[in-house]
Order: sequence, then structure tokens, then C-alpha cells
Amino acid sequence: MSDLRIEPVSGEAMLREWRHVHNAIVPPAALTLDEVRERAGRNRLENAYLGDTLVGCSTVRPPAGEDAVATVIARVLPGHRRTGIGTALYTRGLAHARVLGARAVETVVLAANEDGVRFAAARGFTETERYVLPDEHGEHGEHDEHGEHDVWLTLRLTAADTP
Repeated sequence: MSDLRIEPVSGEAMLREWRHVHNAIVPPAALTLDEVRERAGRNRLENAYLGDTLVGCSTVRPPAGEDAVATVIARVLPGHRRTGIGTALYTRGLAHARVLGARAVETVVLAANEDGVRFAAARGFTETERYVLPDEHGEHGEHDEHGEHDVWLTLRLTAADTP
């Protein structure tokens, strides 16, 4: 994987690339470019490239609250999973969370993303919360074809694995 490059997002082109990966992985929470710009102002966003091909992105939300909980999210496009890219993104994100003073680390995964749930569990994350995000009208989202809402999981590293 010597061709893997992970770079902090800077500039409009990289913001658009980060948005592309984010929206491909979590379509129920698709973001506008303005929303991505706002997130880039408060979180660390990175893009992953294999050679010149965009393959993933990550988000590190700084520690917050009394427990100093940081959020680390690694996203890899489906055609590039199980190749070490997610691990590389996660490892960098976890290291950055530690530099920021995180005493605990969480991640957030769309429950329907079975690969993402498995990835988090394999790294020691356990589910702490299951929820549905309200839509812009305060309702709890659109129903899918089965009458279900998009369910999100918050997972936290177990005590032995925390920073």
C-alpha cells in the first residue's frame, strides 16, 4: 500500500472530494458544500488517495464534554475496503485525537453500513447508543422502503483501548 496518501483537506477541490466520499458512504446524511466548509472549520478532515484515486476520507471531532470524548470516523469507498485504507485512516485519526487530549474515543456509523459496523467492532468499539436523526422539520427522517428510519449507532472504544 505504498501508494496510499492521506492528506488534510485544504481548498475547494479537496472539500468537494471529501464531500463525495462522505455522501457516498452516508447518503441519509448527505452534506452540501457549505456544510462541509463549516465542518472543516471545527473538525479535522482528511482525504485518502491510492495513487491519484480518491478512496476514502476521515473526520476527527475534537474532545468535548467532561469525559473529553473525541469522535474518529474513517470512511472508505466500497471498492477499496479490506485493503488497509480504513485502518490507516483510523490510526491517523486516533493519533490526532490523542494529541488533542481525548480521554475517550467514539465513532458514529449508519447501522445499515455492515462493513462499517464490523470495522468498528474489530477495533474494540462497542455500541453505546442507537438513534434516528430528526429531519429539517423536526421529524425523525424519511422512511425507507420497509417503513424504517435510518438508524445510527454511536460506538465507544472499550476502556482497554482508550487513548
